Amino acid sequence: MYSIGDLARRTGVKVPTIRYYEDVGLLAPADRTEGNQRRYEPAALERLAFIRHGRDLGLSIEAIRDLIALSDHPESPCARADAIAADHLAHVRQKIAQLKRLERELARIVAACDAGHRAGDCSVLRALSDHGLCEGEHEGDAFSAGPPARATV
Repeated sequence: MYSIGDLARRTGVKVPTIRYYEDVGLLAPADRTEGNQRRYEPAALERLAFIRHGRDLGLSIEAIRDLIALSDHPESPCARADAIAADHLAHVRQKIAQLKRLERELARIVAACDAGHRAGDCSVLRALSDHGLCEGEHEGDAFSAGPPARATV
């Protein structure tokens, strides 16, 4: 049996996050001692490592929930797991393309800057003030775009 602190140390997941995963149903509720401390079975350590790895890969809580449901039924076909991974890969590739566009635009803005000017003549400040000065379209790129729609199989 593991305490919540043991799980946190072994997986690198913070205690409040472990509680959150338990609250949202990704991790089964722990047994409690007479002193009301959580005690987790070894399976919880494996499940938490699975969740952590999925989050490290950028998977959403819902995608991880779906993958956990699939892993709980090893006899079921893996088409849904493949679809979740493929959707996420497409989303990651979309983000990379968006970040590349942002990189090009920011590099252009920085290259146009002559640091010897005063703030009133700063090309960086002008570029940020007037979207029309940008060469390419990047509105909504990378940091403000939401996740893609989930696939169904």
